[in-house]
Amino acid sequence: MFESMNEQISKIGIVPVIKLGSPDQAVPLAKALIEGGIPAAEVTFRSDAAAAGIKAITDAGLDIAVGAGTVLTIEQVDAAVASGAKFIVSPGLDPEIVEYCVNKGIPVYPGCANASDVAIAVKYGLPVVKFFPAEQAGGINYIKALAGPYGNLKFMPTGGVNAGNLNNYLAFEKIVACGGSWMVPNDLLAAGDYAGITALCKKAVAAMLDIQFAHMGINTPDADSAKATAEAFDALFNTGIAKDGNSSIFAGKGSEMEIMKKNYLGAKGHIGFKTNSIERAMFQMERKGIKFNMETASYDAKGNIKAIYLQDEIAGFAVHLVRR
Repeated sequence: MFESMNEQISKIGIVPVIKLGSPDQAVPLAKALIEGGIPAAEVTFRSDAAAAGIKAITDAGLDIAVGAGTVLTIEQVDAAVASGAKFIVSPGLDPEIVEYCVNKGIPVYPGCANASDVAIAVKYGLPVVKFFPAEQAGGINYIKALAGPYGNLKFMPTGGVNAGNLNNYLAFEKIVACGGSWMVPNDLLAAGDYAGITALCKKAVAAMLDIQFAHMGINTPDADSAKATAEAFDALFNTGIAKDGNSSIFAGKGSEMEIMKKNYLGAKGHIGFKTNSIERAMFQMERKGIKFNMETASYDAKGNIKAIYLQDEIAGFAVHLVRR
């Protein structure tokens, strides 16, 4: 159960931390998060509306990973789980709460801010901990220092994380996701501006993925043709040869053209887009019905996808994602 929840949260990448003013806000807010591409919510028990809000979301049958935050007692764990919470988050590491959740198979993310906290979490076999308060406790550099001796542990930083520093955290492979409230500001929630919250969520997802044009792929029948094509562009535009590989030649000062040494995917060639995380980009695109050709996926030594093609062409071009 832990592994499944960790994988789900990792694909989403951002976990909104929500303080409900009323249980009536829960369902429309959850729908706004889903529409905005962030189907996750940590509903904090700092509000009396938390349990009822979690239950409302659960009863609505929405496709969202909803958990309880700021859980301080075992009684709150029970109330949260009874309401439908799928995971528990606490601001600090309370061994009693951690042991209780572990024994019951409830995914729990205790707040850790130093090596002593982390050592206790590791003894309980936790694969992921919340790092809180992230910015005040030392930020990404401190997490990297902790990750050294505790190499199998991953982190979910929360506290001071925002649109400006989100990718500083997510760029580190030991970060599962980031928690934050910047996409659900109190004023928009109080005003019932769910469209505004959806817009902020979409902006956060776009910033997280940072999908940009990478290169244009040109099909040629063989290596000699590829070389001749590259040389022609160089003669015309001084593009240069960036890389001459086994299957293609990259030309252009920023490797904007990939000239294939055989006719490959795409009737007219292919277009590549770079992103910070292929797995998260795939998650977002699959939610929209986009399918991928898994046979084209290539992986790095750690099992992360380096590149993959979409199943369908667009205007005669195959389209693929590449990891930045």
